[in-house]
Amino acid sequence: MSKIEIKKINIIESQTDCIVNAANNGLFQGGGVCGAIFRAAGAAELTRACNEIGHCDTGKAVVTPAFRLPAKYIIHAVGPRWRGGHEGEPDRLYEAYTNSLELAMKLDCHSITFPLISAGIFGYPLKPAWRQAIRACDSFIHRYPDYEIDIIFAVLEDRILEAGQQTMEILHA
Repeated sequence: MSKIEIKKINIIESQTDCIVNAANNGLFQGGGVCGAIFRAAGAAELTRACNEIGHCDTGKAVVTPAFRLPAKYIIHAVGPRWRGGHEGEPDRLYEAYTNSLELAMKLDCHSITFPLISAGIFGYPLKPAWRQAIRACDSFIHRYPDYEIDIIFAVLEDRILEAGQQTMEILHA
């Protein structure tokens, strides 16, 4: 049975089939989670793989090998930059999660670890980011009831963990 969990762990240490990188459109090594993933995977190799792909639209996802990480794959999902919520940001964020999960299913991955996409340097407000993340994951699980997948959100800060747990309680009540 598929499930969603939020854990206080470092995403680069996750033992899931794939991890998700909160990527930028150019698939360049960035800061935060993205920078940590590049460094841990092997920046040169991952940069070459991303350069071969070249670009990823906001709301979409692409895949590379995970190189030196424990996962098999890195799914690079591009979430929206927060501009007040009136430029389609909720829809693009929802799509980034959905497209990541569908790509994981295509790759026959049965476990995936996400960061909270767009909630870092892209400025998406914390609670609305959690709502879109959990809604997208719930929708995927309901749409594909016969496909088992463990969905983990990796967070490093207690306040982000607590906000996610509160959101899950509200949405699953």
